Amino acid sequence: MQAYAMDLLHTLAESVIKSRRMGINGDKDMLSDGFDAEATPDAGIRAQVHQKLTFLAEAGAAGLPTSLSTLAAPDCEWRAAHPMNAAQGTALAADRIWSPLFAAFPDLERRDTILVAGRFQGKTLVAALGHYCGTMTRDWLGIPATGKTVWLRYGEVWQLDGDGRAVQATLLWDVLDVMRQAGLWPLAPSLGVEATWPGPLTADGLRLSPSNPREGRESLEQTLRMHKTLAEFDDPGSLSHEALMAMPQRDHWHPKMMWYGPAGIGTTRGLDGFVDGHQLPFRIAFHRPQGSFDAVMAERARNGAGHYIRIGDGPYSVTGGWPSVYAMHNGAGFCGLPATGKPVFMRVMDFYLHHQGLIRENWVPIDMLHLFGQMGVDLLARMVRQKVN
Repeated sequence: MQAYAMDLLHTLAESVIKSRRMGINGDKDMLSDGFDAEATPDAGIRAQVHQKLTFLAEAGAAGLPTSLSTLAAPDCEWRAAHPMNAAQGTALAADRIWSPLFAAFPDLERRDTILVAGRFQGKTLVAALGHYCGTMTRDWLGIPATGKTVWLRYGEVWQLDGDGRAVQATLLWDVLDVMRQAGLWPLAPSLGVEATWPGPLTADGLRLSPSNPREGRESLEQTLRMHKTLAEFDDPGSLSHEALMAMPQRDHWHPKMMWYGPAGIGTTRGLDGFVDGHQLPFRIAFHRPQGSFDAVMAERARNGAGHYIRIGDGPYSVTGGWPSVYAMHNGAGFCGLPATGKPVFMRVMDFYLHHQGLIRENWVPIDMLHLFGQMGVDLLARMVRQKVN
């Protein structure tokens, strides 16, 4: 045990040194352009948003007009997971997104495990991860009521105006996981473990005061350099378990890394578990633009994909796109599906914890119903047929 601990510390020390040599702690070759680490939102803004989001959940259906008008501007742009999708204006969002949720879960409450903030491309952003919790007394989005406690996990990004009200809200709620909790499963078994997502190992995810700007910059830089290794890896030439284990991504992940995927993919542990449980089958199925990091970003943008958020806040970083991934579904096996040859766009968020100089945990909300719809599979319709049969 002592020898293992010494080996682990040695590995961590080498990784930190390597990361610094790669420029994570310097100003050369920065990938985090557009992120303003010095202009991080102050404690007042953070506390205000946290309180408003808590009030929204606690106020329920009766308090919805007041809680929403306090939280968001009347013309706020709302973007939610399928089948809710887009709603222009807060009044429409109340009808399409929030009223059905409160009708199904009258005792709803909100539990943030991560709340971070930052400025990207001149926009003030607050990102939150956690679970809504409530008793499912009525059907929701066609999912039958269970009469029991349900955990609805979420990743959310709120863009604020100068008065601290939301002008854009992006809500990736794991609808597929609610189906799972209702005892209905319209897919092949997940390769990872299906379970409630835990909060950060370090128990410091609620960043209600500004963090050290330098640390936030370093966290985001490490995430983007890991992304760079993924973009520049030669999938057609060397896509295998061994190649993915050996590629430079390993310089950024902690030996005890945890990767928390959405329902349908599940949770994995360690790089080996991540490669087998998600990365390899995902990259076999979805053929994405490849080349230099800049070239890949340009090709994504040309196809309408990219990041609307890239922030670092202390030991946390967040990226996300609506959509962030563009790919061709040319390979078989992902969640048991055959290749369709169709283009797909993925609504994704990534929340990262950086610990001991490496990426220790990664929570990944993905709009799975939206993704499968593009591949010709209506998961809600599958669920209904399963329920009838």
